[in-house]
Amino acid sequence: MLRAVLRGLRRAVTALGLGLGAFLAAAALGGLIPGRAADLPAGDTVEIALLYGPIHVDFLLPATDETRAAFGFAAGAGVPVGHPDVRHLMVGWGAREFYTTAGTFADITAAATLRAVTGDASVLRIEVIGEFPPGFDPPRLRLSRDQYAALLSAIAATADGPPIPTAGFTPTDGFVTAAGRFHLFRTCNTWVSDMLRAAGIPAGAWTPTPYAVRLGLWRAGLPG
Repeated sequence: MLRAVLRGLRRAVTALGLGLGAFLAAAALGGLIPGRAADLPAGDTVEIALLYGPIHVDFLLPATDETRAAFGFAAGAGVPVGHPDVRHLMVGWGAREFYTTAGTFADITAAATLRAVTGDASVLRIEVIGEFPPGFDPPRLRLSRDQYAALLSAIAATADGPPIPTAGFTPTDGFVTAAGRFHLFRTCNTWVSDMLRAAGIPAGAWTPTPYAVRLGLWRAGLPG
C-alpha cells in the first residue's frame, strides 16, 4: 500500500513538473511572438519605468499633471495622488484575493493562490512614491505624448468600480475594483503587455510571467 501511495505521489510530482515546464516554455514563446500594438507615433518625450518582481510587474509613471488627473479616482482609495512631494505613481493589476492580502510572500495562502489560478475578480493597486533612491535604476521606456496619453487612458479604463477601503499595505497606497477576471492565462503580467500595446509599444502577444514581458520587449529592441 505504501509503495502504491509513493508511486502515485511521484507520478503527481512528475506531472506537475512537466505541466509547469510546458507553461513556462509557452510563456517564453508568447513573449517572443509580437502582439498587435496600436498605431501611434513614437517619440521620447515621456519616460516610464517597469518594476519587476519575482512574479509581478508594475508600472512606474511620472507624476505629471496629466498622470495625476488620470488617476484622480485613486483619491477615493486614500492615495494622495495630488500631494506635491509625489514624483511617481506605481500601478499594477492583479487577482483581488491574492493581491489585496499578500503584502509579502509570507502572507500568501493556498486558498488565495488557488483562487488566483482558477479565476478571481481583479483590482488595480496604486501607490505614490517620491524620488527614486540612489542606485535604483529600473528598465525605462520612452514614449511620445500620444503614446503616453493612450497608456494613461488604457490603465485608467481598467478601473471599473469602487475603492476597496480595507485593503492596502502602506499609508499611501490603495486598491480599486478593476475590469476583467484574473486567472492562470490572464495574469498581472499579460495586463502589463496589453497596456503597452494599447500605447503602441510592441510587447509580446502573451506574457504571463515577468520574464515573458522582458522577452517581448527585448525582441522589440526595447529595454526590459
